[in-house]
Amino acid sequence: MTGTAGPGRVQHDPMTAVYPEFPGKVAVITGAARGMGARFAAGLAARGVHVVGADIDEAAMKATADDLAGQAGQVVAVHADVTRAGDHETLARTAVERFGRLDFWVNNAGIFPYATADEISSEQIGAALSVNVEGVLYGAQAAARHMGPGGAIVNMSSVSALRVRRGRGAYCASKAAVAHLTESLAVEFGDQGIRVNALAPGYIDTEMTQWVKDDPAALRHALDAVPLHRLGSPEEVLGPLLFLLSDGARYVTGHSIAVDGGSRHV
Repeated sequence: MTGTAGPGRVQHDPMTAVYPEFPGKVAVITGAARGMGARFAAGLAARGVHVVGADIDEAAMKATADDLAGQAGQVVAVHADVTRAGDHETLARTAVERFGRLDFWVNNAGIFPYATADEISSEQIGAALSVNVEGVLYGAQAAARHMGPGGAIVNMSSVSALRVRRGRGAYCASKAAVAHLTESLAVEFGDQGIRVNALAPGYIDTEMTQWVKDDPAALRHALDAVPLHRLGSPEEVLGPLLFLLSDGARYVTGHSIAVDGGSRHV
């Protein structure tokens, strides 16, 4: 399950270690105002990556960028609606015009419509596919137009792409589509030397899982489905993201890495 945390100040990365190849690189991150997206922006900026942070909530994105001022890498806030292909092109051009290059693209923005199978509305399935799938496709297309060989795209899938649960039909379908789209993009963009991978988080402690924490029965049920018996943190998704963007993963493409505490096996 992916998502974003509530508004608030971004915790700066206390880690001093950096990937030596990261300083000076440039990344676009969608859904970067809160939660995992904000954590990704902070983690990359702390390691010297310049970040174009995009979100439909312009004020929240600006607050996050302001909070990250002074990091080794700069963070620029841009308003974007990921359902619009043109907004992705604007993000790519902003990165190139502001920083002279584009190396990484993280398609993080997503929504989680909850409804049982007999209640899913056309609006819910349409929104899930538009934001979660079309948003990934448009972002990858824009990235590939402006990246050179060695570029890396990471899409946010979900453990829900690997295992279904009640009330998540629209979400599961959209994230399964992201997983397969990732494989297709990896095959097609490989000719350009661009790698495309996905992360598939499970229960991560963000705003999107607040409903689980607020319901003791739901929380017990969720933790029973996680062999590590706890929610994950955005920090624990950042680590795999850094790997996928790094030179250490330069021969890794077309994969979805589950970051779920083992819940896909239960």
